[in-house]
Amino acid sequence: MTTTPTNTRLASVTLVAALASTSLFALAPGAALAVPPGGYGDLVEAVSPSVVFIEVTSKDAGMAPAGGLPQGMPEEFRKRFEKMIPKNGGGAPQKGVGSGFIISEDGQIVTNHHVVDGADSVTVKLADGRSFRADVIGSDPLTDVALLQLETDEKLPVVKFGDSDSMRAGDEVVAVGNPFGLGGTVTSGIISAMSRDIHSGPYDDFIQTDAAINRGNSGGPLFNNDGEVIGVNTAIFSPDGGSVGIGFAVPSDLVQTVVADLQDDGTITRGWLGVQIRPMSDEVASVLGYDGPKGAVIEAVSADSPARKGGLQKGDIILSFNGTRIEELRDLTRAVADTAPDASADVEILRKGEIITREVTVGTLGEQDA
Repeated sequence: MTTTPTNTRLASVTLVAALASTSLFALAPGAALAVPPGGYGDLVEAVSPSVVFIEVTSKDAGMAPAGGLPQGMPEEFRKRFEKMIPKNGGGAPQKGVGSGFIISEDGQIVTNHHVVDGADSVTVKLADGRSFRADVIGSDPLTDVALLQLETDEKLPVVKFGDSDSMRAGDEVVAVGNPFGLGGTVTSGIISAMSRDIHSGPYDDFIQTDAAINRGNSGGPLFNNDGEVIGVNTAIFSPDGGSVGIGFAVPSDLVQTVVADLQDDGTITRGWLGVQIRPMSDEVASVLGYDGPKGAVIEAVSADSPARKGGLQKGDIILSFNGTRIEELRDLTRAVADTAPDASADVEILRKGEIITREVTVGTLGEQDA
């Protein structure tokens, strides 16, 4: 089973999830983020006990096509095909593997949503060979983050989160995981870019790295040189599913926020405004005297939504939300999502050449709104 976090294609390059089947200040030279003398041996030795191998089993939906067998299929072929379909309507169990890391001594583990999505059973293996069953506390498909709980009373080794916002392009990083089921594989590289939008969802804010990430690395940690997790390896760009040096990780600052919400009740609560938006065009930006497009143009306002109740209208250009400047669409998406439901927020808008402020009471994002 091969799982992909998105169907987006850029030219002939496919975004492939790294899931296996059969991812603030200038530092002087020599500071904490310099390559450790002698390599990464000490770092890997310290963090490896907390990096885990995840095996997932899920039921196949069966081999019969939706709506039954095609009309007009020759009888001989029909009989042969029907013999291949299990009588109970389900196929053989499907298996997949991924990576993860332990964040609490009682066995809480962070991995990707797409690693455990649809799982009937989850088994976690540690670097020392111990194996445990795990339950999915909750997962968030919009950020591709999931939280597991091991069934154990043993005290387990943990890794800590670092500050992803302090990382810069050019900083060294280390990825540890289970590419192609090869447990405990270590690769190193640098951060190629920060805040990448790869069009996989509304909350894209990925760390791009050239550290080799392959199928099976999904959910594994991306470390800084202090052995802190600054990202969760999630996806790669690749023409054939192998690493070509373009991998992506969910930044730890976002992961910690999602994990804290999942720890509460296993679900994610996000704010909701109730508008459809599009980018400002270059022509409009030029007319307004801006250097380039900015803000979010409202295309439609949902009925009985916080936006409608707050007086927002089609054609308004949102320039800031709750104190956050809106330079591009995802700035608004994140700002609204990060606002607690029922909280009040000031929305600065440009309407017919005049900048005005409207106050809205943020709603709760539901599945249909997402």
